[in-house]
Amino acid sequence: MNKTEYVAAVAEAAGMTKAQATIAVDACLAVITKSLKKGEAVQLTGFGTFDVVKKAARTGRNPRTGKEIKIAATKAPKFKAGAVLKNAVK
Repeated sequence: MNKTEYVAAVAEAAGMTKAQATIAVDACLAVITKSLKKGEAVQLTGFGTFDVVKKAARTGRNPRTGKEIKIAATKAPKFKAGAVLKNAVK
């Protein structure tokens, strides 16, 4: 399912227009993104938790040349599914 299909499904489930659903979906994604940028976790009970994990700097290897390279520390988004979501997918 892509974003367009997701918006259409939300519109149908909530009884709203696709334009209204687009605004709602974009607002939800913006709030989650803004919270993660601040380093805050977003916990949706029964669904899951969005969080930011820190990845330490490390040494890697260029696969083409075999030369060692330094990979800088970074942050990455992480999602952990909640129990209700896990059971629904089983």
